[in-house]
Amino acid sequence: MTSFAPDSIVLNRKLPLWYQVSQSLRASILGRPPQAPLRLPTEEQLAGHYGVSVLTMRQALKELEDEGLITRHRRRGTFIEPSARRGSPVRLLGSVDAIVAQQSGMTTELLDCGAAAPPGELADHFPGVAEVATYHRLRGDERTGEPTNHARNYVRPELAARIDREDLVRWPMTKVLRDAVGVGIARITDTVQARLADPETARLLQVPLLSPILHYTGVTYGEDGRVLDVAVIHYRGDRFSFTVTLDAH
Repeated sequence: MTSFAPDSIVLNRKLPLWYQVSQSLRASILGRPPQAPLRLPTEEQLAGHYGVSVLTMRQALKELEDEGLITRHRRRGTFIEPSARRGSPVRLLGSVDAIVAQQSGMTTELLDCGAAAPPGELADHFPGVAEVATYHRLRGDERTGEPTNHARNYVRPELAARIDREDLVRWPMTKVLRDAVGVGIARITDTVQARLADPETARLLQVPLLSPILHYTGVTYGEDGRVLDVAVIHYRGDRFSFTVTLDAH
């Protein structure tokens, strides 16, 4: 039987290895094509793929099993749960793969794209740039079709020519920039605020006007220190929560 082939990951030794592996595998599972096999490789094969110990791999798999993304059967193997969907809580430990996993596993509709001057509150991120590429997407639950968030991305114009719109429907912008465009990502700075739904957000997310939402801003920096992308995402407040854990070492 053919096994599911997860994406690769470059591990950051300053972060828990099991967490990075679980988030990378989680993103692969949620972003898999419909025809992908449901059977996972063995623990030993996965450990070799990620370059970690079997004990670390076992801890990563337990995380996904507890979430309901996989099921494990003695003597039969480990399988992706086809009906599983991403739960609301998201834990971020500073890994780019955590951001990818956070944004995976949803249906995505590209509402519009174009070019515009950077919004006033974001202009400082793009010094000397007259216009940025803009992308507006609506994401929803794959099972129910219920809208969960809408996102606007503001991307450096020289990168826009290398972005395939089909990829934007399949993948989060972070994955598109890193894996499809091929730019090096040094870090992402996240800001999450509680706000009230404005008329556009209320309409798109199908929530009452002035209902609570989570307003997320993610600033993605390249290896040269320049901002590559700013994502502004409005999440339904009844569907998402964020927990951030900081490594003290």
